[in-house]
Amino acid sequence: MSIRVCIFEDSKSFRNGLKELFSTTDGFVMAGAFDNCDSLLRDIRQAQPDVILMDIKMPGTWGIEAVRQIRASGLPVKVIMQTVFEDDDKIMAAISAGASGYILKNSPPAKFMEAVEEAYHGGAPMTGSIAAKVLTLFQSHVTAVSRVTDLTLREKEVLQLLVFGKSYKMIADDLSITYATVRFHMKNIYEKLHVTSMTEAVAKAIQEKII
Repeated sequence: MSIRVCIFEDSKSFRNGLKELFSTTDGFVMAGAFDNCDSLLRDIRQAQPDVILMDIKMPGTWGIEAVRQIRASGLPVKVIMQTVFEDDDKIMAAISAGASGYILKNSPPAKFMEAVEEAYHGGAPMTGSIAAKVLTLFQSHVTAVSRVTDLTLREKEVLQLLVFGKSYKMIADDLSITYATVRFHMKNIYEKLHVTSMTEAVAKAIQEKII
């Protein structure tokens, strides 16, 4: 059974190159090629692809947002992100959005075909350099989560009251502890969250939904 491939790519020359590749190679069917994601879900439903090659940076809706829309719609299609950049933020954003893989545009044609086949069969294709970055970023994320879960129940209570705008004295009164104990807890919170000020601690607590 041939794999139906759909392309979302604003570069005409690159899009045509991929169309030629998958149109003339046994085992693949070129289901559709589009230069933007303005009619994303309608185009996908009409093309009925098994795998999508999605450019990250396009006019209008970017590829990462397109992946979010695809996942929210429940359409059973694999999406491989393609880009010219090895950008840490974009890599994590694409994976978090639900991308099945990630490939650099300067990869040889054979790699594109391998990536599509791998994604189709349930894999997560990535070029070696991208896989190394993902591993590093994942390890950093695990370390960050570990630091957060190291907070004791009392430290989380102190941090929550701090987020509510209460002073050290007010926190001490609310928790029936001494002012010095509040300062001790705050010192530990600073160390565990890797921050150096009350403002940073509050910002991190909100951004990372610690409390």
